Amino acid sequence: MLRLLALILALVTSAPAARALESLPVASPRATVTLIADHAQITPGQAFRLALRQRLAPGWHTYWVNPGDAGQAPQVTLDLPEGATAAPMRFPAPQRIPFGPLVNFGYEGEPVFIIPVTAPAAMRPGDVLTIEARGEWLVCEQVCIPEEGAFRIDIPVEATPRPANTPVFAAAEAAEPRPGPFAARIGFAGATGAIEVSGPAIAPGAVRAAYFFPIDQGVIDNAAPQVMSVTDGALRLALVRGQGSSLPDPVAGVVAITDAAGVRGAYVVSAPPGAVPAGPATLPLGQAALLAALGGLLLNLMPCVFPILAMKAVGIARLSGAAQGQVRAHAASYTAGVVLSFVALGGLLVGLRAAGGVAGWGFQFTQPVFVAGMAWLMLAVGLNLSGVFAVRGPASAGAGLAAQGGHAGSFFTGALAVLVATPCTAPFMAAAIGAAMTMGTAGALTVFAALGLGMALPYALLGVAPGLARLLPRPGAWMDRLKQGLAFPMYAAAAWLVWVLAEQAGPSAVLAVLLGGVLIGFGAWAWGLAQAAGGRVGRVAAAAAVVGALALLPLVQGARPAAARAADATGEAWSEARVAALRAEGRPVFINLTAAWCITCKVNERMALATEGVQRAFADRRVAYLTGDWTRGDAAITALLRAHQRDGVPLYLFYPAGGAAPVVLPQILTEGIVLQAIATRAEAG
Repeated sequence: MLRLLALILALVTSAPAARALESLPVASPRATVTLIADHAQITPGQAFRLALRQRLAPGWHTYWVNPGDAGQAPQVTLDLPEGATAAPMRFPAPQRIPFGPLVNFGYEGEPVFIIPVTAPAAMRPGDVLTIEARGEWLVCEQVCIPEEGAFRIDIPVEATPRPANTPVFAAAEAAEPRPGPFAARIGFAGATGAIEVSGPAIAPGAVRAAYFFPIDQGVIDNAAPQVMSVTDGALRLALVRGQGSSLPDPVAGVVAITDAAGVRGAYVVSAPPGAVPAGPATLPLGQAALLAALGGLLLNLMPCVFPILAMKAVGIARLSGAAQGQVRAHAASYTAGVVLSFVALGGLLVGLRAAGGVAGWGFQFTQPVFVAGMAWLMLAVGLNLSGVFAVRGPASAGAGLAAQGGHAGSFFTGALAVLVATPCTAPFMAAAIGAAMTMGTAGALTVFAALGLGMALPYALLGVAPGLARLLPRPGAWMDRLKQGLAFPMYAAAAWLVWVLAEQAGPSAVLAVLLGGVLIGFGAWAWGLAQAAGGRVGRVAAAAAVVGALALLPLVQGARPAAARAADATGEAWSEARVAALRAEGRPVFINLTAAWCITCKVNERMALATEGVQRAFADRRVAYLTGDWTRGDAAITALLRAHQRDGVPLYLFYPAGGAAPVVLPQILTEGIVLQAIATRAEAG
């Protein structure tokens, strides 16, 4: 009986505290809406926050302050006691919500709208601040339904404050657009226009996607695509003028930028309307194609291409004295292999860019598995040229390309030359490829085809003037010696690729690829014995060796270089040992995992971590600030990221004093989020 009375008493006494955190819900099948507070108790005159919290059913959405082509933003009217004040409601950064031919701006899931409030200074400890509110909101799926509701929150007034709902408000604040370190320009000329934001953190490889949301309705055609172009220091979005009668002055809005790591940040921008910001200088198609052809021609002299062309010299020598039709056919096959491979590569780049990727020229060489596979392929080609084995099948596109004399050999040699050419950039290529990436699909593929024609030109001349083949020396025994000598450029290419892998993935990956090279060599030898003596044992052994080499590829991909960990100007380098030592001293620790290519990281560091208020709070509470640099990849940092269910940076961890578990802060930081974490957790045990 006594236990029952104690339970009833606990429930009764906890009811005001529970009501102080969140109002009774207004619920429908479409949404559950409450009013919440960020404090369970406040002090007289304290500034605190309320928020309208919506939990929307799947498929339903509500609206931003500018709802786009249709809709209505939520509204909240507060009934405050005398002496209390409230600021306007703040909105999270919106998302595009297409609906047929229209595009709306709003939210799905669980949007939270913050309302700053200040309590009356005349209140005394023991009082209760009662706030009543009435809200209206519109929720839409296939149909739109207006809803409304009344809310009440009672917050006790005491001598000391007690925060509440901290994670919800931290996430809501992180979702809001913030002032960014960007200058903005916007303008229209008739129906077309553009907005440009500029700042040192912007670079072509740092931005995956961007979109401009104007505050005022009618400024832009919301459904029109906003074509993005990025140069060093500037991002430009093409706009189409809306149906509004006149442009506001200034034109204000939010630019949402998704960086290379996939993190979306939203930034408030404002600029008076003016001239249309100029787009990046783009070469005309004809000029870009000419530069591409010149670059492709010079690409033949690059060290990554020469080994492939050298082994094809054997095939050219064989054409000496051949019929003109045969010479033309081989030249056409090689040219087709080069041109079609360049067009395929260009199509892949265009497709990745259209899908929001950041791939550029030579992107496949950023993958350690690809580099390892190419090193093994170069080794196999060299072994073939050295006479260890021979491939006689016309469909072979691997190591047998060096010796194969058929048209398939010419075609796939051209394809292989393109594949290994991608880490090299010849003169004129950069301008041509850069221009291609700003063109439409047809223009871009035309530039890549011109690049292929330029690269294939020396061999293609044999097709135009097959009589040139008669100037070559007659076939003879010297061809075998030349063939064997040309194996050594292939071995050199394999060695160079292993060096590339060492820079990318470190000694563990090099060990794996060298072991794989031994297996490839054994397989080539076993295959050669089987060809000379017959029997299936050698062929099975060769196949098993290749399978064993392929089994090593996951080890290559998983390896990471031992990159140096560098600290920034306000902190020191992160390491597990340093964190353990600082925690043993009883100090709070703030960890910033960042990377040089992470635009969100750089904005956070400038706008939230390097501010005078945060730096003073770090100093006052003896918070140690550690930086982990993930620019080149780091196994220890990767493990720390994965331990907190993250696939990339930024990641911010705050370890309170006294050994408590770390607090994970939002990926989008504000000064207030950091200060709140320090104030509520720095002294926690």
